[in-house]
Amino acid sequence: MVAVSPAVSIYKNVGKLKKLFCKNKLVFDRKVRNCASNLINMSKQVIQTNKVPAPIGPYSQAVIANGFLFASGQIAFDPATGELVLDSIQSETKQVMENIKAILEEAKIDFSHIVKTTIFLSDMQLFAQVNEVYGSYFADQFPARETVAVKTLPRNVNVEISVTAVISL
Repeated sequence: MVAVSPAVSIYKNVGKLKKLFCKNKLVFDRKVRNCASNLINMSKQVIQTNKVPAPIGPYSQAVIANGFLFASGQIAFDPATGELVLDSIQSETKQVMENIKAILEEAKIDFSHIVKTTIFLSDMQLFAQVNEVYGSYFADQFPARETVAVKTLPRNVNVEISVTAVISL
């Protein structure tokens, strides 16, 4: 038995790989083109529900694209009255979360699908109270999140929350 050096073995395998690659290159190129075509032709679906007040600017309540739902920041508008719920930070946060829930339901998903949230606060002193209400909407496997205090929020509210969710788990 003749020993074959590793360099010779690698050279022989490279030759086989070249032949295999040339044979399958057309199939590979076609698959890449189809994949790129699918990405270019992806559409977006706007989510709109009357269970949440209409946007107060040129934006959608939520958009589904590429398997994700991107919900615009929600503030504490009560859809039944069109008024802001500002009685307490707890009731304000609850209304925000209920608005998010309505958007998720319109997209036929729930809080377990949320992968990322952003909470905007008018004052970091409100963090604990907002966090308590916010946390009650999740069973486990909490989403990633950041919470930031900002100078002013729309309509001078105290809390605004936006979410990103996956459509399929």
